[in-house]
Amino acid sequence: MVRFCQPITATLVFVSVFASSDLWCQSVPQDREANPSPEPGWNDEERHAFGYLDSIVLGLVEGVTEFLPISSTGHLILAGQALGLNGDATLGTPVVEAESAKAGKAALDAFIIVIQAGAIAAVAVLYWDRIAAMLAGVMGRDREGRLLALNLLAAFFPAVVAGVALGPLVEKYLFNTWNVAIALFAGGLLMLGVDRLRADPGVDRNRESGLELHDLSVRQSLFIGALQCVALWPGASRSMMTIVGGYLTGLSRRRAAEFSFLLGLPTLTGAAVYKGARSGPAMLETLGLGPVLVGCLVAAVSAGLAVKWMVGYLSRHGFALFGWYRIALAFAIFAIYLA
Repeated sequence: MVRFCQPITATLVFVSVFASSDLWCQSVPQDREANPSPEPGWNDEERHAFGYLDSIVLGLVEGVTEFLPISSTGHLILAGQALGLNGDATLGTPVVEAESAKAGKAALDAFIIVIQAGAIAAVAVLYWDRIAAMLAGVMGRDREGRLLALNLLAAFFPAVVAGVALGPLVEKYLFNTWNVAIALFAGGLLMLGVDRLRADPGVDRNRESGLELHDLSVRQSLFIGALQCVALWPGASRSMMTIVGGYLTGLSRRRAAEFSFLLGLPTLTGAAVYKGARSGPAMLETLGLGPVLVGCLVAAVSAGLAVKWMVGYLSRHGFALFGWYRIALAFAIFAIYLA
């Protein structure tokens, strides 16, 4: 599993450094008369032309970060900023009123959600045995599969309610770099706090006692689902909240991660289908079919590698690495944003 760590780490470093350097350049005052900047709209080929390189970078970021507890949405916002795709709206400044800029921003937001289909496909392949057991359980042939399916359904329900009720408000007010940094920092503290549970040998012994995913009660599954709703805040991380929730309910870190991966299937599929139906035609018209398909393919391959690495890593080491990474990235964003 160690060989998977190098490409994953390199991708995270690339996104962090590239995004941070771009934010720094934008924070330095510019002589607008000597160096006039173009109106930030998607018709401007220099700043906002979306191509295959953009789709590859965003697909790679999505795949690597979707199931790691470091926030895929937060990293995609930062990556989009680094690529010059988000315009000034990402930095929390007034949204440009130009229709081309609005259309481009909406298309990019839809792309970020739709390419999750690649990550979904990767998990479906890796955990097909679990999916097959749940399908058999629905037909009455596998008791454990039926219980697991009920647990996932219970955990999925709160996200449906919260997503429909709060989704538009989240997109309007929280999709910016400042809020991502706040969520990254708070989530890092949470992960470090939960990781301290390892200091109690009795806790780890209980966590490794053999509690399986189908052993969770509906109440415990609802608790994990309620924590998942916190991830509507960009930067909070759906994976982080559900893994922490699973661990707190009694699962081992490995089992908590697997429950998080499986819960991502209905959650991410629902979000991708909803966003695709709502904004898909406009997204394809603005970005093109080719880049969207390439982004999904890259997300699928990178997500598969990330999932295999993460399961092995969590089993041996715990949450501390991800907690410190989140805090370090948040401080870098804070420093640059306030420069």
